[in-house]
Amino acid sequence: MDDDYLSGFTALLVQYDVLGAFWTNIQLTFFGALLALVVGTVLAVMRISPLPSLAWAGGAYVNIVRNTPLTVIMTFLVLGAWTQLGLSLSTNFTWNFFWFGVVGLGFYHASFVCEAIRAGVNTVPVGQAEAARAIGLPFLSAARLVILPQAFRGAIAPLGNTLIALLKNSTVAAAASVTWETSSVMKTMIEFQPNYIWEIFLTFAIGYVILVIPIGLLTTWMSNRLAVKR
Repeated sequence: MDDDYLSGFTALLVQYDVLGAFWTNIQLTFFGALLALVVGTVLAVMRISPLPSLAWAGGAYVNIVRNTPLTVIMTFLVLGAWTQLGLSLSTNFTWNFFWFGVVGLGFYHASFVCEAIRAGVNTVPVGQAEAARAIGLPFLSAARLVILPQAFRGAIAPLGNTLIALLKNSTVAAAASVTWETSSVMKTMIEFQPNYIWEIFLTFAIGYVILVIPIGLLTTWMSNRLAVKR
């Protein structure tokens, strides 16, 4: 690879703001993860609730949403919620699509967060819940003070896997018309500069490896560090 070829590729990365595209996906992942954590925690509480109606509603949400393709959800938000129903999440036209992408990612991955937390609940000794009931704590108080803190410790590994999946799935935000994230930028670069196709592909692939590996290592370390002792 000669110097002219290398300098041309470097200029291409700057021209299409590849770092900015990755920053967009990081932002989508961050806000989507926060939304997924909140909604997923609520769903998990519903699923372990003693009220059959709440448990049924939580289970129905999880089974329906996690078996629906994320692309369909994103398309519905733009073509259904925005175009047909006139719903808007921002007065800024461009950022409106960004927040639709966040909502789609958050509510979709909330179903996986719910199942991760529910799996964490299974790691909590039964005696903990029985002791909470014995001292007169109602269900929500027992869940908030006793069950969930320990469940989160047991759910770190699956939550980390969900975060990694969310990061990679943030590229689907292109279906919500977010045109400045990595998949859209890569598609445009390959379309107009096909002579750099392998270099472009490897650049984005390595970028995601750099983002994903630290998450995996961190969550594995935290899972071992904070595991509920038996």
